[in-house]
Formats: sequence, structure tokens, C-alpha cells
Amino acid sequence: MTSWTLEKAKNQFSEVVRRALAHEPQMVTRGRRDAVVVLAREDYERLIAPGDLVEFLRHSPVAEAIAAGELPEDAFERRKDLPRKLDL
Repeated sequence: MTSWTLEKAKNQFSEVVRRALAHEPQMVTRGRRDAVVVLAREDYERLIAPGDLVEFLRHSPVAEAIAAGELPEDAFERRKDLPRKLDL
């Protein structure tokens, strides 16, 4: 991620926007501290959009580990013992 000082970002704002539109987030600093990130609207919408839970689980690191054979399919199998009885 490219980092710009606030002054430089103001002077070259068109370049900051061009890079952000090319899906390259741009960091802007103020007073030697990271202040803001300039993103393309499409990237921003993707970040805040609610995701599909099923797709998330299919593409999760655990699913990838199972597919690669690094984790057995039964690694998260539920215990078969019954819960204890409670008097309510």
C-alpha cells in the first residue's frame, strides 16, 4: 500500500484517486500517523457488504485445510455422549 503525506496527497490527488480506482488502497498520513485510506467505491462496497455465510464457510481456511488433506474431515465431529440431566 502506497503511503502519502497529507500535503503530497492534496497536491497529487488525481494520482491518489487513479491508484485507488486501480484497486490499490492508498494510505494518507497526517502528523506522522496513519490517518485515512483511500479506496475505490467498489472495494469499499465489497468490504461492508454482508456476506453469504455458506460461501464464507466454503472458502474458509478450515475448508481449505480439509480439502488439502491437512485436517481430517472428522476433526470437528460432535461428541456422542448424552448431556447430563437437570432438575428444573
